[in-house]
Amino acid sequence: MELESILRFLENKSILVTGAAGFLAKIFVEKILRVQPNVNKIYLLLRASDSYSAEQRLQNEVIGKELFRVLREKLGEDFDSFIKEKLVVVHGDITNENLGIKDSNLRDKILKDVDIIVNSAATTDFYDRYDVSLAINTTGVMHVMSFAKKCAKLGMLLHVSTAYVCGEGKGLIMEKPFSMGETLKETRSKLDFHVEKKLVQEKLNELHSRGVSEVDIANAMRDFGMERAKLFGWPNTYVFTKAMGEMCLGQSKDDEFPIVVIRPTMITSTYKEPFPGWIEGLRTIDSVIAGYGKGKLTCFLGNPKLIIDLIPADMVVNAMIVAMVAHVNQHSSEMNIFHVGSSLRNPINFSMIHRFIYQYFVENPLLDKDEKPIKVVKGTVLNSMSTFRLFMAIRFVLPLKMLELMSISIFRPYFEDVYSNSMRRFKLVMHLVELYRPYLLFKGVFDDINSEKLRQKVRESCMEMEAFNFDPKCIDWADYIMKSHIPGLKKYVIK
Repeated sequence: MELESILRFLENKSILVTGAAGFLAKIFVEKILRVQPNVNKIYLLLRASDSYSAEQRLQNEVIGKELFRVLREKLGEDFDSFIKEKLVVVHGDITNENLGIKDSNLRDKILKDVDIIVNSAATTDFYDRYDVSLAINTTGVMHVMSFAKKCAKLGMLLHVSTAYVCGEGKGLIMEKPFSMGETLKETRSKLDFHVEKKLVQEKLNELHSRGVSEVDIANAMRDFGMERAKLFGWPNTYVFTKAMGEMCLGQSKDDEFPIVVIRPTMITSTYKEPFPGWIEGLRTIDSVIAGYGKGKLTCFLGNPKLIIDLIPADMVVNAMIVAMVAHVNQHSSEMNIFHVGSSLRNPINFSMIHRFIYQYFVENPLLDKDEKPIKVVKGTVLNSMSTFRLFMAIRFVLPLKMLELMSISIFRPYFEDVYSNSMRRFKLVMHLVELYRPYLLFKGVFDDINSEKLRQKVRESCMEMEAFNFDPKCIDWADYIMKSHIPGLKKYVIK
C-alpha cells in the first residue's frame, strides 16, 4: 500500500457517500472538499420524499452548517458555484434495492463513475424499532454491497460501523471480523439474518391483525429489538443490527474490490479540523455532561477507574481517508477492520472526565431561565448497577411510595398528579441508565494494531502526515475537554 500522497490520490476521484446528512459524513465531505478541491464529484445519498426535498436537506443539514464556515471563508463568493460543481445530491434510500435511486440516468452515471463508496448510513438509536434498525443497519448494508458490485471501476467500499459491535466485551478486544451467525453468548437459537427478517414481518403482521395503535406498535417493535439483541448477547438493538450488517458484508464479499470496516469508539467533537469543538447532537457521554451542567445530574453511574473510550470526530475521518487510500484496489479475501479509539494508547477514565466537567462548570456555569448561574456539585459516583438501584430506592422510590399513599388521601387530585409525574421521570431515568450502562461500566480496551500499522505507514511515507493525523496520543484530555469539547457542546447543542 502506497501512501506517498493522499491528496494526489483524491484528485479527480468520484465518491458516493450514504447517510450524507449524518454527523461523521458531513465532516468527511467537508474535509475532502477543503483539502482536495480537485476531487471530481461527491455523490451524497439523502433520504427525502422527493428530489427537491433532498436538495433542501443538503442546504439545511449539510452545507448550511457552521462546519463549512472555514471552506466558505476560503472560497468567498465562489463557494456556491464550487459546491454546485462538486456535490451531487442523490435522492435515495439504502433500505431499497439500487439504494432507492429512481433517476435511472443518475444511477447509471454513478455506477459508471464512482471510485469509492463510503457507507455511513445508520440509525444509531440504541432503542430504535427493530424493523427500522434491521432495515437500515443490516439490510441496507446488503443493498450497498449489491450496488457496489454493479459499479464499473470501484476501487474500495468503506463501511462505518462501531467498536461496540463487541457487546459488553472485557479485556483486550481485537480487530477481527464476525463470521455469519456468530453470537456473543451461547443460546439454543441460531442467529440467522433471514430468520430475523421473517420474525420482524410476523411480529408486525400479528400487531396489525390485532388492531394495535401505531404508537403501541412502535413500542412493541422497540422492545422486540431489545429482546432479540439480548437473546444473542448484545446489549441493544443498535449494536446487534450493526454486527449483523458486518456479518452480511463479510459473507457477500468476493475479490472484486477491498472492503474496509471502520469501528470508532465514542465519537466526540472535532479536535482540530476544520476548527475545534464542532459537534451535532448529544452523543453518548454528552448526555451526562449536559445533565450535569444543568444541575439535573447529582449522581453518576460509573466506575472511577474504568476507561471511557473517546475519540474526536475529525480523527475518525482522517482514519477513514488514510485507510481508504491505503487499501484501494488492494484485493484480499478478508475484510480490513480498524478500531479507531483511545483506550489503548491514551486512556482517559471516568474519574478524570468527572473532574474535568466539574472544574469547567464551576468556572463557566450555565445559566438558568432567569439568567442566573447554575451551581453544580461534585455529586455521588456509584460504581455498579446494584449500588445505583439501592441509591435510587432510598432517594426516590421510598418518597414515591409516600406520594402514592398520599394520592389516595383527601388531597388525591394534587398528589395523584405529583406521583404520576414523578414516577414517569423515575422510570425514564432508570430506562436511560439501563441503556447506557454497558458503556458507562464497559471493561474492555480496544486493540488497534491495524490502525497503528496505518499510522506507522503515514509516518514513514506520507508527506501529509499532519493533515491526516489520527493518533490519540497527541490529545491532552484536560485541554481538549475543557477548552474545546464542552465549549462546543454549549455553543452548538446545549442552547
